[in-house]
Amino acid sequence: MRTAFTTVDVFTSTRFEGNPLAVMTDARGLSDEAMHKIAVEFNYSEVTFVLPPEDPENTARVRIFTPTAEVPFAGHPNVGTAYVLGTLGEVFGKPVGDIMRFEEKAGLVTVGLKREGDRVISTAIRAPGPLVTGRSFTEATIARCIAIDEARVSRRIHPPLTVSVGLGFAVAELTDLDALAAARPIRAHFEEAAGETPEGHHDFSLFVYVRKPEAPWTIRARMFAPLDNVTEDPATGSASAALSAYLVSLEPEPDMLITLTIEQGVEMGRRSVISVEVVKTGGVVTDVTVAGECVEVMRGEIEV
Repeated sequence: MRTAFTTVDVFTSTRFEGNPLAVMTDARGLSDEAMHKIAVEFNYSEVTFVLPPEDPENTARVRIFTPTAEVPFAGHPNVGTAYVLGTLGEVFGKPVGDIMRFEEKAGLVTVGLKREGDRVISTAIRAPGPLVTGRSFTEATIARCIAIDEARVSRRIHPPLTVSVGLGFAVAELTDLDALAAARPIRAHFEEAAGETPEGHHDFSLFVYVRKPEAPWTIRARMFAPLDNVTEDPATGSASAALSAYLVSLEPEPDMLITLTIEQGVEMGRRSVISVEVVKTGGVVTDVTVAGECVEVMRGEIEV
């Protein structure tokens, strides 16, 4: 059995930057085991598998696999999958419009396409879940995980904690760009930190960031998930969405529309730019949208 795939670099317009993604554009006939083996073979942070929707009003059912597990939602896989399907023009015999709806384990994900003529230039996804905060972590725990001094983990705005709008991440602010550049994940300490979460180790991915004092909605970040065999991720849309929603929720104004720019992957040589729009109404975050550009890299078939 041969399955067609397309790879794209997500959150960039430059090949070999951003976050690579492989999209199996028609995954009918693939077992869960086969999907997992394909994800391991590509060894990207995620691979997506596109299937017919259960509800014909939706565009597709999308399953997302890391090299170690299936996940309910992720940002760059949705942005990249929508881009790929948009360039194909149709999905399972139905034409693709400017709005797609993906059925995923976390819920229904709405994706919008921005075009110039026939060319898809960017995609934007709406986070499937409300903002949820979870367990807090000590500065010492975070510092051990990334081999930096405890004093370089900041509580200026919030303690290190787990946040989610569909997929959970531990988030922590660092004091400066030098601290961010010095971070190196230590798997043994990630395992210790994972033991502090009731969900288990797949819930402990760490998103660390620095805000520019002169431009607080411009953020530089890094994401480490060694327990999922992702030493470092060059662009993490779901983490960017969760962090952005949380930071806006902490602002005193009850009604806001804020656009954040998150730069990631710089230290890896795979610079990514993620745009996140957060709407807060009556003191509650009501809408989170993640947008970015993509560029196609490869097309081919994989023998299963």
